[in-house]
Amino acid sequence: MTLDWIQPADRLRSLPPYVFARLDELKARAREQGLDLIDLGMGNPDGPTPSPVIEAAMVAIQDSQNHGYPPFEGTASFREAITRWYHRRYGVSLDPDGEALPLLGSKEGIVHLALAYINPGDTVLVPTPAYPAHFRGPAIAGGNIIDLPLNAENDWLIDLAAIPDIVAERAKVLFFNYPSNPTAATAPREFFEDIVAFARRHEILLVHDLCYAELAFDGYQPTSLLEIPGAKDIGVEFHTLSKTYNMAGWRVGFVVGNRSIIQGLRTLKTNLDYGIFSALQKAAEAALNMPDSYLDGVQTRYRTRRDFLIEGLAELGWTIPKTLATMYLWVPCPPGIGSTDFALSVLEQTGVVLTPGNAFGRGGEGYVRVSLIAECDRLGEAMARLKQANIRYA
Repeated sequence: MTLDWIQPADRLRSLPPYVFARLDELKARAREQGLDLIDLGMGNPDGPTPSPVIEAAMVAIQDSQNHGYPPFEGTASFREAITRWYHRRYGVSLDPDGEALPLLGSKEGIVHLALAYINPGDTVLVPTPAYPAHFRGPAIAGGNIIDLPLNAENDWLIDLAAIPDIVAERAKVLFFNYPSNPTAATAPREFFEDIVAFARRHEILLVHDLCYAELAFDGYQPTSLLEIPGAKDIGVEFHTLSKTYNMAGWRVGFVVGNRSIIQGLRTLKTNLDYGIFSALQKAAEAALNMPDSYLDGVQTRYRTRRDFLIEGLAELGWTIPKTLATMYLWVPCPPGIGSTDFALSVLEQTGVVLTPGNAFGRGGEGYVRVSLIAECDRLGEAMARLKQANIRYA
C-alpha cells in the first residue's frame, strides 16, 4: 500500500537518478537475457585484494579487542600509517592526531564534508564533468552549485581565469580532482600553485580528491595538494584504498589536511557512524605498509591495458591520447549520438558496458567512460564485438 502523504524530503526528490544504479538494473536485465557482459562501466578493480592485507584482517578479526566500537577518529596506529605513507609518497608531514581521519570510503567522507560545511544557498564551485559525489554532496546540502565547464581544448583543466570575481568572492567551497575521474586528465604542479593562490585570495575551502594518484604511468608523478605551501591552511585531500589496493568492497578511505576542517567533519561523523571496524583498519595498515614495488605491479597492469585498448579503439576510428594516470579512458561518442543512447546501444548490441559521460554532469555529455578493469583478452573480445557490430567513430 502506498501512502501518498508520505513523501521524501525535497533534498532527495531533487536528485536525478544515480546512473550507476540504473546501469546495474540494465546489466541485470541483460544477464537475464543470457548476454555475456563485459563490464567496463564501474570503477571496480578486478582481481583479489593483496594477500598481506587479507592475512592481516584474518589475524585482527580473531582478536577480541577489535570487536568493540572503534575510536571515532580511527585507531592511532592506522592514523600513523596514513601519515607515514603520505610522507613516503609525497614528502608531506602530517600530525596523525588531528590532520588525518579514516573514512568509510572516500565517497562517504566527501558527501559528509559537504553536509558539514555547506549551508543552503552557499555558493559551491564544482567542475563538470566530475565524480558524482563532488556535486551530489553539495546538492544534498542545499548548496548553490556553480559549474566550472571543462573541455578537451584546455586539457580538462579548470580555467580559473574564467571564474568571474563576483562568483569567486561568493564561493565557499571548491571541489576538484586530478588525476581526474572521469576524464583521466592530470594537472601540472603549477596548476596546484595557482588554485591555492586563487583559493587563498578569495577565502575558499579547497577539497581535492586524490584517489587515483598511485595509478600513474610513464614516469608521471601526480601532485598532492598538500605539497603546495599554504594549501594546508585552506584545504583537505581525500584518498582511498579501493583502487590502488583492490579494496573497493572493504570501504576504507581517509582525509588529510587542515586540522580545523577535519575536526568539523569528525564532529558530524560522530553523530552519524562509529567509524571503520578496527580489524579493517589493521588490514588497511598492512596495505599502506606494503613496499612500493607492489605499486609498480599495479601501474604496469593498468598501463598495459591502457595501451591495448587505445590501440584497439584506433582500429575503430578513435584517436585517444595516452593517459598518464587513472584506470579510465574518456572516449568521445560518434557524431550525432548522445552519451546515454550510445552506451545503451553498445550494451544492447554487444554486451559491453560503458558509462555514459552525462553521469558525471552535463559537461560529460558526448563522451563515455571506459574502465580498464578487465584483462587484455576480455578487452580484445570487447573490441571484436564492437567491430562485428560496426560500432566505430566516424
